Amino acid sequence: MSATRTARLERSLLLFPLPLLLVVFYLLPFFGVVSWSFTLPETGLGQYQRIATDPAIHDMLLRTLRLCLTVSLLALVIGYLLAYCWVFSPPFWQRMVEICVFIPFWISVLVRAFGWLIALRSNGVVNDSLLSLGWIDHPLQLTRNELGVVIGMLHFMIPYALFPLLSSMRQLDQRVLLASRGLGAGALRTFWQVLLPQTLPGLLGAFIMVFVFCLGFFITPVLLGGGQTVMIAEYVFLQMFQTSNWGLGAALSLVLLTLVSALIWLLMRITRVNRLVG
Repeated sequence: MSATRTARLERSLLLFPLPLLLVVFYLLPFFGVVSWSFTLPETGLGQYQRIATDPAIHDMLLRTLRLCLTVSLLALVIGYLLAYCWVFSPPFWQRMVEICVFIPFWISVLVRAFGWLIALRSNGVVNDSLLSLGWIDHPLQLTRNELGVVIGMLHFMIPYALFPLLSSMRQLDQRVLLASRGLGAGALRTFWQVLLPQTLPGLLGAFIMVFVFCLGFFITPVLLGGGQTVMIAEYVFLQMFQTSNWGLGAALSLVLLTLVSALIWLLMRITRVNRLVG
C-alpha cells in the first residue's frame, strides 16, 4: 500500500507542472488575444463588425479558403498515389518513395520556399528549361501569384497527406483485395468498391489535416506570393506589425482559431488518432 501511495505521489508530482504550463503558455495568451479583439482600439464589437462587412477582408478569406482547398485536394491525390506505391510496390520502389518523401521533409520550410522562389522566377530553372525545349516563347509568371503559392505549399503538404493515408492502407487486410481479384473483379472495380471505401477515413483525415495546416501557412505564401496573394496568416501579421491594428489582428486570429478548432473536432469525430499515425 505504501509503495502504491508513493507511486501515486511521484506521478502527481510529475504531472503537476502540466496544468501550470497549460495556463501560462496557452490560456493566458488566448485570453489576452480575446481581450484585444474586444478592447482595441476601443471597447466593443467594432472589429468583428468590420470582418463581417469589409469586402477586402472577405476577398482575403475567400482566397485563403480557395488556396487551402486546392492544395488539400492536390496533396490528397498525390499522397494517395505515393501511399499506394509505398504499400503495394516492390521493395526498390518503396525505398524510392521513402527517399523522395523524407529528404524534402527534413529540409526547413524556409529553405524550400527560397528554393522554389529561385526555381520559379523568370530566369529560373523551370522557365529556362521550358524555353530551351521550345515549349514557351517567353518566361512564364510563376511567382507573385496564386500558382507559385500553390506549388510551394503543395510541396510542403504532401507528407502530411501521405502519412495518414499510409497508415490507413497498412491497416488493410490485403487478402480482401486478393479475394476481390480472385472473384473476377478488375483493378478499377477493386479500387472503387474495396480499396477506396476502406481507406475513406484516412482520406478524410488527411484532407482535414492538410487543410488545417494550410490555413495557418505563413512563410511560403509571403515569399512566393510576393504580397500579391495575401492569406489570413499574412494578413494578421500585416495588421499587427505594420499597421498596428492589434484589435483586428486579434479578431481575425480568433476567427482562424474557431475554424481550426471546428475542423479538428470534425477530424476526431471521423476517425481515431491512431488511424492517422499508427
